[in-house]
Amino acid sequence: MSKKINKILKKKNKNKIVCLTSYSKTVAQILDKYCDIILVGDSMANVLYGMENTRSLSLNNIIQHGVSVKKGTNKSLLVIDMPKGSYKTPAQAKKNARLIFMKTKCDAVKIESNSKNFKIIQEIVKAKIPVMGHIGYTPQFKKKFKVEGKDMKETRKLIKEAKSIENAGAFAIVLECITPKSAKLITNLLKIPTVGIGSSVNCDGQILVTDDILGLSGFYPKFLKKYAHLDRIIEKAVKKYSKEVKSKNFPKKTNYLYGK
Repeated sequence: MSKKINKILKKKNKNKIVCLTSYSKTVAQILDKYCDIILVGDSMANVLYGMENTRSLSLNNIIQHGVSVKKGTNKSLLVIDMPKGSYKTPAQAKKNARLIFMKTKCDAVKIESNSKNFKIIQEIVKAKIPVMGHIGYTPQFKKKFKVEGKDMKETRKLIKEAKSIENAGAFAIVLECITPKSAKLITNLLKIPTVGIGSSVNCDGQILVTDDILGLSGFYPKFLKKYAHLDRIIEKAVKKYSKEVKSKNFPKKTNYLYGK
């Protein structure tokens, strides 16, 4: 295990793990000052490319953005989502994980669970590539959103799934939209850290989509807190620019590169 992975593991039950998504060098440079983990998430499918879901994102898309984010990442652990369809079999998963690892120089990859791809995690870990798991609402495999862990039957299933991911060798696991009670049980039963999204403070850490917390995505579910309204700031700036161009107040002579 790398020093960065060990640092994350040591935070279990001690310090909360801070995670956010990034798709570019400029954003990564800011996040790197405050985050323990930066995720190049397949959420870029919705946020950047306007896709209806994450299931059409390509491996090349994620690698291109991963390369950019790596340029702005120094301190944080850099994790990259493996897109849907890139890990159907152990052989394919290992090949594509190695490609992501080699091209982006990331620290780990993330795989969504379909309740039966534990062998795939195991094979990637055997190839010396760290893996972060993901259970609960997994957008790559579940078309209909629902909160999970509402009763003991669901909770037991989630616990079994989480333990299987841990046993396969994952160093951490995302819990997405799981009830507070289930999130607490899973977190207490696992030796590896849990990172929650819409799964309460009972997890070892939290992750959100950066564009969501900045007010840029237009996606604001109940579990999200908006920390800024950049949409308003950007609109105000663009409106002012438009007005100045039309009124010939921009560019002024002070903006000229040469001559008058």
